[in-house]
Amino acid sequence: MQISPINTSMMTPNAPIPTIDKSLDLDALRDRTDQFESIIIKMLLDNSMKDEKNIFSDQKDPGDRIFKQMYREELSKVAAGGFGFSEMLFKHLSEK
Repeated sequence: MQISPINTSMMTPNAPIPTIDKSLDLDALRDRTDQFESIIIKMLLDNSMKDEKNIFSDQKDPGDRIFKQMYREELSKVAAGGFGFSEMLFKHLSEK
């Protein structure tokens, strides 16, 4: 079974809401709920760090914003599965 990862950069307000196939096995369902939790964590990180200042330099480095965005995305992927959203959603969906 091929499962494509959720791409957070493609999610816009007018985009269709991603759905979870009801025929997924439990490992695939766990992967999808972890991806969902990763999106929530990334949104929290982006919101909390939007006014972050560069304390080392006053210069505007064009790569700095991209690097920080990539860092927050990877951090959210690593942290996914440990905040409880994924577990709660997995239990709810696996019962159905």
